[in-house]
Amino acid sequence: MSHPFKAVSLSFKKAPLAIRELLSLDEAACRRFLHTLHHDLGLSDLLVLSTCNRTEVYYAAEEDRSREIILALGHLKDRADIGQFLPYFDLLPDADAAVRHLFEVAMGLDAQVVGDLQISNQVKTAYQWAADADAAGPFLHRLLHTVFFTNKRVQTETSFRDGAASISYAALELVEELTADVANPRVLVVGLGEIGADVCRHLAASKSFSDITICNRTRGKAEELAEECGMRLVDFEDLVPALKEADVIISSINRTEPFFTRELVEHLDVLSFKFFVDLSVPRSIGSDVEQVPGVLVYNIDAIQSKASAALQTRLAAVPQVRAIIAESIAGLQDWAKEMMVSPLIQKMKASLETMRQEEMDRYQKRATPAESKLLDEATRSLMQKILKQHVLNLKAACRRDDGEQVLELLGELFDVEKQNAVA
Repeated sequence: MSHPFKAVSLSFKKAPLAIRELLSLDEAACRRFLHTLHHDLGLSDLLVLSTCNRTEVYYAAEEDRSREIILALGHLKDRADIGQFLPYFDLLPDADAAVRHLFEVAMGLDAQVVGDLQISNQVKTAYQWAADADAAGPFLHRLLHTVFFTNKRVQTETSFRDGAASISYAALELVEELTADVANPRVLVVGLGEIGADVCRHLAASKSFSDITICNRTRGKAEELAEECGMRLVDFEDLVPALKEADVIISSINRTEPFFTRELVEHLDVLSFKFFVDLSVPRSIGSDVEQVPGVLVYNIDAIQSKASAALQTRLAAVPQVRAIIAESIAGLQDWAKEMMVSPLIQKMKASLETMRQEEMDRYQKRATPAESKLLDEATRSLMQKILKQHVLNLKAACRRDDGEQVLELLGELFDVEKQNAVA
């Protein structure tokens, strides 16, 4: 693909959770990073995507700017030692690889749980941030709209999104497994972001749990979800008593430092077993909490893709998803080729319009207003017909990869320098 689009990726495939959480970005940080990359490094067609499983930057530049981007990320995160993390990054230095990777990420092919629906919404949000920062150029706009259209096709034409094989559903399966021998297990969900809310809905739909409590710093959101799912609600100020009662605590708190510390958990007076499931990145449960007797901690890397029927169905649909992606990328490539000749098309229009106006000026002095109007309409229609055929031939030639000859011919025909036309 003839476009200087590239990507830098830090994901669960290479980087363990301990590394990913150090370099993860919340919304405010993503927006600051976009500003830095756009204004300080001069990059365009920017997309900054940061989730629990990945932190990625997509950008357009003639040269590979990945090292500068990683250093800028280190500066943003106040990590002077960012250099030691370089081996964990994947660099995608050409448009074909970067575009294909974004498609696979957005469709859920590259997700920790194949087909995860949440990632497509996260890509949409990242695109909105890029648009807000005026950092999304024509190529990124076209690319993302193609991605969203492809996502819709995958949703409607395949079984890739069937079932509930997501991170939140995998968390439910883990909790079901952990509490298999517990009579009427008491579950507490703390933090009701997108993943936390999804976990609550899965818990509500499960027949394994009837004693579920939710807690969130913002009470309004918690009240809505409690009513929707039929769950008990406790205020954040009353969290400690709820922690003491719960057999399972699912944490999806968004903060930079662990909320559940060893000191806090030690005061819960754990008498038997208490399970903590951490869905946050960065982790919201301290790494030393498991040293408290009776406490077992499971982080997001421990929530594995279980071979459920839903997951098997999705895996079977992967070839069909890849075929749809290939069709979309082919269409995007045709568009990119046509965009290369867009300057020539504009110059062709300008050249024809100049000739038309010159001829109009010659005859308008001797014509009546009615005749002038008729002449204007006739010459404009003729110009559009001539131009339309040349444009169609030019675009068709580009799709056949033999547009160079047509570019040269039309350049000579309209007295347009070839090098300016393709600049």
